[in-house]
Parts: sequence; C-alpha cells; structure tokens
Amino acid sequence: MTEKLQKVLARAGFGSRREIETWIAKGRIKVNGKVAVIGDRVTDDDKIIVDGKKLAPQKKIREDRRVILYNKPENEVSTRSDPEGRRTVFDKLPPLKHGRWVSVGRLDLNTSGLMLFTTDGELANKLMHPSSQIEREYAVRILGDVTPEMVQEMHKGVIIEDHLCRFTDIQHYGGEGVNQWYHVVLLEGRNREVRKLWESQGVKVSRLKRVRFGPLFIPSSVVKGRFNELGKTEIEKLLKLVNRESEAPARDKPD
Repeated sequence: MTEKLQKVLARAGFGSRREIETWIAKGRIKVNGKVAVIGDRVTDDDKIIVDGKKLAPQKKIREDRRVILYNKPENEVSTRSDPEGRRTVFDKLPPLKHGRWVSVGRLDLNTSGLMLFTTDGELANKLMHPSSQIEREYAVRILGDVTPEMVQEMHKGVIIEDHLCRFTDIQHYGGEGVNQWYHVVLLEGRNREVRKLWESQGVKVSRLKRVRFGPLFIPSSVVKGRFNELGKTEIEKLLKLVNRESEAPARDKPD
C-alpha cells in the first residue's frame, strides 16, 4: 500500500500537507536517495530524508511509538520555535535520532500543566480530534463571585464564536476571599475555551492549569518544566481511547 509523501510527513508531525508540498518543490526531501517531486507516493519500506535527517520507517514509528508527559510552566510557548526568542515546550524534550516529537494540542502562554508529546503523528491527530471525545480537566482560579446560575449556564452551554461550548463537570475546590478554585472538565480543546467560558459569565480566570488528559494525571514527581516518559500500560490506555487496540504494541518505558 502506498500513500502520498506529504500525507506521511504531515502525520509524522513535520507540518501541514501544503507546507510539505513547498518543501518538496524546494528539493528538501529525498526518497530512496532521489530528490522527491510532487506526486510521489511511498510505502513503509521507503527511506525518506528531510533536510538531511532520516525519517524512521512508518511501521517502526507505530511499533516503537514513544509518548512523553510534560508539566508545562507558564511563559513557555507551545510552538516548535518562537520569533521572539521565548522558551518553547520543545526545548527540554529528549533528542530523537529519527523523526520528531509531535505535540498533542497546545496550551496558552499563561496556562500551565499537562501536555503530551509523541513520535506517532497519527496517534497525536486522533487524540486531538473532537470525535475522540477525550476529557480534559483543568484547575481554574476565578476572580469574582460565582453563582449557581452561572455554573448551570456553563453546564448547559454557551455559544462562543459560533460554537456551543460547555463544561461536562464543574466542581468547587475552595479558596480565600474573591479568589476561588474550581475544577472543570470539557471534551474539546478549542482555543482558550476554558477562559472564554468563564469570561462569558463576567468573571476573570487568574490561574489555569491542565491537570488531566483522559486517564492521565501529572505525577507528583513531575514538577514544572520536567517530563516523564510513559510506559507500555499508559500508552495502551491512550490507544484504547482512539480504538487502536489492535495495532502493534507500544514501546515500554526505558530502565
């Protein structure tokens, strides 16, 4: 079975298909030692090189997939590079011999907490897709008075930028004075959705941290700015979320 070259590289996290088409046109990609051209199709056995760096075979990526859980600090951007020279979430990840780390979604500059990275771009795309209906849980510090009516409204849903946004769960976690902590759960990760939902009720989010993605929580041993590589059991839980139990087993955690 063959696939378009740009589709394979997009799945591996190198960029969008359109971006990769421009790379092909500029001669930045080789397949089996020859400069690639638009329209090339590849198999799992073909050798692909991008800017001199060899891409691991697709079958090997699936069989040896790695997943990292990273505890993002505030003031790190979620892009691979930043024109302003700010720290990025990729700066502290371990180097890879083949391929690259692909982030499972993003967090805003001022949002901290759990982020996932994987070498399997297809897994990343499925974990991010709305159809997967994966719970994301956030700890939120609110500045302002929160009424039962506001909580009910956010449960019911609010139209924000033509989309119905809602929390599937809202729990009060205490606080002092006008600063109160809540834990909220949603099933999609639209841009700034948590903040926008609270702001639609006339209150301000002063702190925001993602504490859970699906079955995964941040271990107490993983402090801000550190990561933990997931083991086989944890990766299998993610695969089950996207109905991929039948695929090759995940790579176990290194000793």
